[in-house]
Amino acid sequence: MPTQTYDAIVVGSGISGGWAAKELTEKGLKVLLLERGRNIEHIKDYPSALKAPWELPHRGKSSLALREAHPVLRRDYILNESNVNYWADETTCPYREDKPFDWFRGYHVGGRSLLWGRQSYRWSDLDFAANGEEGIAVDWPLRYAEMAPWYDHVERYAGISGSLEGLPQLPDGQFLPPMELNCVEQEVAQRIKSHYADQRRLIIGRVANLTVPHADRVNCQYRDKCWQGCPFGAYFSTQSSTLPAAVKTGNLTLRPFSIVTKLLYDRDARQATGVEIIDAETKQVREFKARIIFLCASTFHSTSILMNSATETWPGGLGSSSGELGHNVMDHHFRAGASGTMEGFDDKYVFGRRPNGFYIPRFQNLLKDRRDYRRGFGYQGSAGRLGWEREIAELGIGAELKAALTEPGPWKIGMTGFGEILPDHANRMYLDRSNHDAWGLPILAFDCELKANERQMRPDMVNEAAEMLSAAGAKNVEGRDSGYTFGRGIHEMGTARMGRDPKTSVLNAHNQVWEAKNVFVTDGACMTSAACVNPSLTYMALTARAASFATDEMKKGNL
Repeated sequence: MPTQTYDAIVVGSGISGGWAAKELTEKGLKVLLLERGRNIEHIKDYPSALKAPWELPHRGKSSLALREAHPVLRRDYILNESNVNYWADETTCPYREDKPFDWFRGYHVGGRSLLWGRQSYRWSDLDFAANGEEGIAVDWPLRYAEMAPWYDHVERYAGISGSLEGLPQLPDGQFLPPMELNCVEQEVAQRIKSHYADQRRLIIGRVANLTVPHADRVNCQYRDKCWQGCPFGAYFSTQSSTLPAAVKTGNLTLRPFSIVTKLLYDRDARQATGVEIIDAETKQVREFKARIIFLCASTFHSTSILMNSATETWPGGLGSSSGELGHNVMDHHFRAGASGTMEGFDDKYVFGRRPNGFYIPRFQNLLKDRRDYRRGFGYQGSAGRLGWEREIAELGIGAELKAALTEPGPWKIGMTGFGEILPDHANRMYLDRSNHDAWGLPILAFDCELKANERQMRPDMVNEAAEMLSAAGAKNVEGRDSGYTFGRGIHEMGTARMGRDPKTSVLNAHNQVWEAKNVFVTDGACMTSAACVNPSLTYMALTARAASFATDEMKKGNL
């Protein structure tokens, strides 16, 4: 079969890959979009999205058989029968844990854009400048002023709902109307604002769920079934948004079941010429050629592809000359916060199931606030009335218990901190070449753990949450640290960081691999630090920015 050639190849079809495909095709490039897993078509392939819980064999919960089949997924709440087919098969795609590491993956068209929590926050200049100012790792090669127009660009298209707050640590954006805080959250927000003289603020989450019709997509129906696939297109995903735009151009070729093993590298020209793939179904090996390549296969897979590439020139792989490829793994540590009950609202209830919560932006190590650790954390949480699942100690059995459970229980409010993990060279991933997956490829291995800065932060995440709830009038306040395993935040970042110097970084300011300027890495692998906010919006903005730069460079003949 003859080798096919394209203007660009995009590896991975998740949030970053979908954006790369959209931007490049709309600029006139013929693009091949490669996805290692199966195709999932919008609406048609969301089998449980319109089903009620009682229409599923185990009411949408996890069964014993599921738990036995998914030893990693069962470690957390994410395992359930309604969307288990969206997660990777752990038996054919194993990985190694030198230290405990929870890796939750989705191998299909759309990737985790079908599964993400949709919280969408801009980074501030505080975040982009922190490494350089504190002498941590390496400095970001860009600042917020360079990113702001790209945040504008992706927010306008994706559809982010949120409120304008004027907070320097959490820049405002191009928002659709915000969702509403419920009655208890509104009261708690007011009390926190007053008690802390507006130095702390509880706001509605900024979320990629439409609150009004937008870009040929229907607004959110408040079903809170987002991770089963949204047939209304009400939340941003590759399927509902960027893929249709790319297809509309007539410039896109989508090829699922295509596992990219390595980049093809021309040592003399110092550039990649294409990719090698294994067909996931037939195991046939093929090559595709292109002028530019965007690696958006998710943090660890993009890096593993680099590690497998150009090994005859660099034993550690393409981009390894700095010694940083595979290092500086980051995530957000969480599951530390507090909860309590709110009295005086028993005559109030909520309408619908809002697929969003509240957010309390970072307030640590800002202005006059100084802690014994660096950076900080924000809180995500919600308030609601307990339902039929609650335990009523006084009524253990019988008609009185059944009658009581038909009425809503007390209001409860809770929050968990999401803390920044500093980049650390010792936190790494690598290829275990002595063990292989179902396609004969070396498996990925992880050697990561929280360091002193994160461990010092966690008690504060508990204590500050409990203090704020108590100040807001909550009763029965309980702080809790449920423990965190690296990777559990599902915000994996680092391993191919951007920087200003090829001696200390893998990518330059435009997401280009220093040793191959026609290779761009724009997913979580490129991150130089983690901040404490959800990273997906920044991946979108970086990808759109890099795609614009790449096409301009192609027109100039530089790529």
